[in-house]
Amino acid sequence: MNYPFNVRSFFTNRETKDIGAGLELWRGYFQSIRPAMGKMLINVDISTGTMYKHGPLLRLCLEYIGKNDPNAMSPKRGFPDRERLRLQRFISGIRVLTTHAGPTGEVQTPRVIKKLSTAGAGSLTFQMREGQTMTVADYFQNTQNKPLQFPDVICCEVGSGALIPLELCTVPPGQLMRKQVPPEKTRMCTLDFATKKPADRLRSIVNGLGVLAYGQSEYVRQFGMTVDHTAGPLKVQARVLKPPMLKYGVGSRQLTITPRDGAWNMVDKRFFKPVSIERWVVIIYEQQRRFNEGAAQDMINGLVNSCRDVGIKLAPTPFIFWENGQGRIADQLRAAGAACAKQMKAGPNLMVVILPEGGNDIYTSVKHFGDITMGVATQCLKSSKCFRAKPQYYANVCLKINVKLGGINTIPDPSSVSVLTDQHNPTIVMGADVIHPAPGSDGRPSFTALVANVDSDTAKYIAASRVQTSRQEMIEELESMSHHVLSMYMKYREMAEKKAAGNTAPKRIIFYRDGVSEGQFKQVLEQELPLIKKACASLNINPKITILVVGKRHHVRFFPQSERDADRSGNCRAGTVVDREVSHPTEFDFYLQSHGGLLGTSRPAHYSVLYDENNFSADALQSLSFALCHVYARSTRSVSIPAPVYYADIVCSRAKNHYDPQGTVDFSDSATQIDDAQASSSLEAFRRGFKPLHQSQSTLMYFS
Repeated sequence: MNYPFNVRSFFTNRETKDIGAGLELWRGYFQSIRPAMGKMLINVDISTGTMYKHGPLLRLCLEYIGKNDPNAMSPKRGFPDRERLRLQRFISGIRVLTTHAGPTGEVQTPRVIKKLSTAGAGSLTFQMREGQTMTVADYFQNTQNKPLQFPDVICCEVGSGALIPLELCTVPPGQLMRKQVPPEKTRMCTLDFATKKPADRLRSIVNGLGVLAYGQSEYVRQFGMTVDHTAGPLKVQARVLKPPMLKYGVGSRQLTITPRDGAWNMVDKRFFKPVSIERWVVIIYEQQRRFNEGAAQDMINGLVNSCRDVGIKLAPTPFIFWENGQGRIADQLRAAGAACAKQMKAGPNLMVVILPEGGNDIYTSVKHFGDITMGVATQCLKSSKCFRAKPQYYANVCLKINVKLGGINTIPDPSSVSVLTDQHNPTIVMGADVIHPAPGSDGRPSFTALVANVDSDTAKYIAASRVQTSRQEMIEELESMSHHVLSMYMKYREMAEKKAAGNTAPKRIIFYRDGVSEGQFKQVLEQELPLIKKACASLNINPKITILVVGKRHHVRFFPQSERDADRSGNCRAGTVVDREVSHPTEFDFYLQSHGGLLGTSRPAHYSVLYDENNFSADALQSLSFALCHVYARSTRSVSIPAPVYYADIVCSRAKNHYDPQGTVDFSDSATQIDDAQASSSLEAFRRGFKPLHQSQSTLMYFS
């Protein structure tokens, strides 16, 4: 193999980008064979690989820790052990080359880094075969004639157990980073390198056929296969679905609006069900000299005005506090709430928290306090976003605040999505997802989420979240989670919608499952479907169930053939559906591009229907899936997957908020450096530390 590869993608150094921290991006090509009706297809796409930067290992390490002086990695000079562990996690598993004298000259030997030493080469000692003790630095000077330039710098331990100074190691080119890429680098990768406009991406793919050179492949010829690479990209038939009409509240200039190209405007619109906020507090963690009283008042005015515009009644004068982010966040928030309660005779309905740059730890503490400990709605804003913020910014904040407090922003107009809002067939739509720990994170669990609507308009959702065995894809506690959301659905229909006692149960369940590969479809039917049925049986209900798997991790892309078929970004229009030519020859599946393009080439979602007691037609499932992409409360754009699945993904990613920030559970990088014996006890610690949602938040969209 001439190129580094990762499963179905290989990468070349023809197009690269240095993204810092010892990493660089390489352009690559993805390829896989897919069955289609009467033929086989090759799916080709461009891809991006993150590589360790080749060259001296010492330079790579310095770049990762953000230092210039090699002696910054000297324990004698204060190199923190936590930083050493972070670096160790980054470079463990890297292949390096070392040079030593051979019979006919210098020989390069490949070695794999296992871990880093706790002391420098000049302090590390070992016993020679002859019995004498020697430091690593002396060994390389005396036996290899390689005096070290930086003897106080730590060494790497390779697979054989040998200790080698960093300055004597070289990283060969083309080594894939198979661990989690730092989030800030992921953003850079996505925005600057991996995104290509549709026309540019298609051109790159077509050019890539020359690199793939199927006609020259001995393997292809030996199997008696031929690849028609002259035909170019496959042309397929597609339809553009009609978007649902969306219904807004009393006081709107237009009560209904039809999205265009996956977007709509909220100007002169009132929320379908706006909330009233009588008591609220503002806690500011930015320094007062940076975010002074004037800036705070500007933020308050902007938020109050935007709330008024969308129908939310927000008291104009909140309680304001400046706090130190180094203190105990929970105590500070509790004190702010107590001050409000003392004067207003009741605690706040909402806490608005202004965060400084790099305030992730504060954010986690705020969410734990609001969602888990006290059961109060919290809304975090970045201080940098609040400075001279435009009304659009606060309008977007209002979208989140309203649903967090029990309001409803908009609903699909029942006349345009009758399959969802049929009064004779009340429907609960569920979205389920599992998130796994990053590669190399031993002992950490996976987290699961189930999100479902409780209202008849499929606009108001609740969530259930659990912790389970690490890297297990099937949801272990799906029965109890399904029981919870089903009972909440029935309770809401009885108490809030005033349905008759015998008409509260759903007659249909539409279950969207995210994150499942094609090889696991059978497991969903054998393991998860029975758990949903058990939950129904325990409630004495018997709804008909439809299960769809929603896939986003694929490389199928659609390109419009002419400008009139494209939206402003050059992508296919929102609502483009393809269910021929590239769909499975024997199974029920389709591709739906439900969102308008913004950056790069849009990726359609792939829907596979695994089970359908409701006997939906293809048109019905496509239309209701498209409609559900329009009820995502955070935005006035349709999203790429149905809202309940999107919410489930968010709930999974927020799982760390269930843990006490002052507790013993550690989510830092260094916490992953444990052996197998510790992994099991670590998993149990995560299970014990996972705290449930506060009762008052369990009925609200706290995750919005």
